[in-house]
Amino acid sequence: MTRTRAVAALWLAIGALLVGAGAACADVTVGVAVPRTGAIAGIGEQVLQGVQAAVRDANARGGIAGEPIVLDVQDDACDPGQAMAVAERFVRAGVRLVIGHVCSSASLAASDVYAAAGAVMISPASNAARLTDRGLPTIFRVSGREDDQGRLSATILAERFRDKKIAILYDDTPLSRNLAESTKANLNKIGQNETLFAAIVPGQTDDVALIKRLQGAGIEVVYYGGHYQEMGKLVRKAADAGYRPQWFGTSGIATKEFGALAGAASDGVLMTFNPDLRRKPEAAAAVKALQADGIDPAGFTLYGYAALQALAEAGNFAKSTDPKAIAETLHAERFTLVLGNVGFDQKGDVTAPGYVLYVWRDGVFTYAN
Repeated sequence: MTRTRAVAALWLAIGALLVGAGAACADVTVGVAVPRTGAIAGIGEQVLQGVQAAVRDANARGGIAGEPIVLDVQDDACDPGQAMAVAERFVRAGVRLVIGHVCSSASLAASDVYAAAGAVMISPASNAARLTDRGLPTIFRVSGREDDQGRLSATILAERFRDKKIAILYDDTPLSRNLAESTKANLNKIGQNETLFAAIVPGQTDDVALIKRLQGAGIEVVYYGGHYQEMGKLVRKAADAGYRPQWFGTSGIATKEFGALAGAASDGVLMTFNPDLRRKPEAAAAVKALQADGIDPAGFTLYGYAALQALAEAGNFAKSTDPKAIAETLHAERFTLVLGNVGFDQKGDVTAPGYVLYVWRDGVFTYAN
């Protein structure tokens, strides 16, 4: 071999090594789609903080299949149209692993885009049954389902308030409407009928008139299937008017902003929500780390953490960042997450326990007796 050819061969070998090293150190981008503006930005912030903490911990252990994780965070504003635009942006950019979305309407719109592109989506918060009932193979969630929450709500209403006049209110979002309808159907199945079943339009309904209508009908228990902004205002305004029924909310009010909006009137408000992961021994290290950063991992924070954690664990089990391999692994295996030791069924629903009852006291919510 001539000296020139030997030098050329040496540089080719060095180049191959550099390319291999570069490939080994390539980042894997995970998209994060949450509401950072709009009515439920507070819940979006909870999820994002959990995801960021999980990325830090996963990267300390080697990322996904040896590749460091970087986040591409986008705001969907809890809007289906914007959520679809975010999903299309991710797909165009080659992002095939996504944590999101939060609102059921946003998740339903975006999931069709991800499914068509073969991208994995894990929602930390959406509970619409239809999200997973369609059987899309790359769509998952770590939170509970609306039908499970509706059954629990109806059981609580029947057991605790059998002789009370109950109103069931909802707004025009899939979360609210579906939860209200599920609660009503299950309550009626038990043999108890509500006194009032009515829709409201957030930002347009006359709250004072609504409160007078509830009072006039002698309503003693008000179930509301919507988010914290509207319910927080209703609870506070009703108390200001001297009307204090038993208020009963859902996972849509599981954020400190509800307590701030309702003020002292939030004391005693009941709420169904996912189990408090801060009590899980498997979550102890994550809780400690978040608290050290000044973050109270309440509400959906650890569900954001769990979504990213599931993605990383599946990728590491499969030794791949390929979305198809990760999706197949999520369906087939069990993982020790902050949720406990869990898997995902063929629909994409997590096998963790569903919902429990909480009560608000002094601006925070805790398990109810």
